[in-house]
Amino acid sequence: FDPRHYLGTHCYGFPKTGPHRLRFLLESVKDLRETLKKKGSTLVVRKGKPEDVVRDLISQLGSVSALAFHEEVKEI
Repeated sequence: FDPRHYLGTHCYGFPKTGPHRLRFLLESVKDLRETLKKKGSTLVVRKGKPEDVVRDLISQLGSVSALAFHEEVKEI
């Protein structure tokens, strides 16, 4: 979870993620984690800037051969 997604927008100060969207997101992540667990896998969830969190996870895991990601569309 990137803390920047929960700040106000730069134009009008409205929250980027309101309480209903946040609840949906948390429930979805919980459901995904439970589904993966039933299949013998897991889900790593972290809070922080992705550029920091991913770097730290790679350091902890040690043997990462590939990384896939997407970039969110920026506001104009």
